[in-house]
Amino acid sequence: MTDHDDRSSEVEQAAIRLLASREHTRTELRRKLAAKGDAEIVDTVLDNLVEQNLQSDDRFIEQYIQSRQRKGFGPIRIRHELKEKGANAELIGDWLDERDPVWLKTLQEAYRRKFGDRPPEDLKAKAKVSRFLEYRGFASEQIRQFLHKGDFFTE
Repeated sequence: MTDHDDRSSEVEQAAIRLLASREHTRTELRRKLAAKGDAEIVDTVLDNLVEQNLQSDDRFIEQYIQSRQRKGFGPIRIRHELKEKGANAELIGDWLDERDPVWLKTLQEAYRRKFGDRPPEDLKAKAKVSRFLEYRGFASEQIRQFLHKGDFFTE
């Protein structure tokens, strides 16, 4: 076995260990594996992992969105986090539709977890709710609609 094969095998094993713990984008893996081998070896290993369906940016994005949504985060924040992780903007757009009505339910649940079932009583309380929901990644229009309509309870 050549030195090149040894390094390739080492990079592949490291990548598989990383993927066993959680899904990763190709960009994340490339960054984490950079110290294990030269760029050509890393890219070849990553190509092989994609061919074997062991690494998939689509699968990563889908799972990441679901996970963050369950934790009460909105589409704007999730989109930003995915970009930071090196996910392709076009793929993110395929999986993340900010107009999907599911985000209202996510917003309502995030509100309920933080503030309970009672609506904000005054402008100061509404401003606090608005800041919290913006930080969580919901669009200003969604927040305004939510506060205006008083949709504090899911049906």
